Amino acid sequence: MTVSENRMPLPRGLGARLGLLTSAAAICLTVALGAGRPVYAQDANPVIAKVNGAEIRQSDLAVAEEELGPSLQQMDPATRRENLIAFLIDMKIVAKAADAKKVGDTPDFKQKLAFARDRLLMDSLLATEGKAAVTDEAMKKVYEEATKQVAGEKEVRARHILVPTEEEAKAIKAELDKGADFAKLAKEKSKDPGAADGGDLGFFTKEQMVPEFSAVAFALEPGKISDPVKSQFGWHVIKVEEKRDRKPPSFDQVKGQIQAFVLRKAQADYVTKLRSEAKVERLDKPAEPAAPAAKPDAKAAPAAPAKK
Repeated sequence: MTVSENRMPLPRGLGARLGLLTSAAAICLTVALGAGRPVYAQDANPVIAKVNGAEIRQSDLAVAEEELGPSLQQMDPATRRENLIAFLIDMKIVAKAADAKKVGDTPDFKQKLAFARDRLLMDSLLATEGKAAVTDEAMKKVYEEATKQVAGEKEVRARHILVPTEEEAKAIKAELDKGADFAKLAKEKSKDPGAADGGDLGFFTKEQMVPEFSAVAFALEPGKISDPVKSQFGWHVIKVEEKRDRKPPSFDQVKGQIQAFVLRKAQADYVTKLRSEAKVERLDKPAEPAAPAAKPDAKAAPAAPAKK
């Protein structure tokens, strides 16, 4: 309890690759449709293999790797390449057999093909829209707006000792008043997982701890030790080590997160715009909205928010 909330390489052979054939049904349709295929100069897109005269090119391998790559991560590059080529060969063979059996003419196949085409079109367009939105200017703007919210916010670095009862907490406070080492006592008596670090919680803001804890920690001056404090986790004795203005991370530290945020927001905004312009008719009965969750008991202690 704490104050803060806290493949094996596949053998070659058709049988072993049936999992890939099943999980990557979309790639079959991608190749069949010619969708998502990278544009290559002819000399940069060599023929890797032929199956009953049908060519498999480097671009096909790239599409397969993009689709199946995560399942082959543990393989070395040479083994991964061989597995992908073998998969594409098997796919061509099985697809030809499916054609011979007129699988492509069945209503089920046509429905799945239409769905896959729509999905590929959607993914391709959203990828383009998202990529176009991720500019240095857009990312810097998001960063600046976020850092404004942090400006002036205070942080405290504190240690604490957590015990089940008030009597234990009072006894610990008495030892500390007599000069006992706080970190040493935390290692010996605290029930918190951070006890091994001498009860050190690092820096945190008010919102990152339960209110009872934060109220005391932010009121204490550095070096001071609190009287026992009760929270939903037990009884705490708190020592404030340091106070400071919260410092936002540098742009480079959060650039990846900002990039993902800008991309996803652009995609969501684009879908919202298209939906507002579309004529949508629901012919079934829409599901009833879920009933609102019951309000928590005002007397109950709130859960400790996760530290950021």
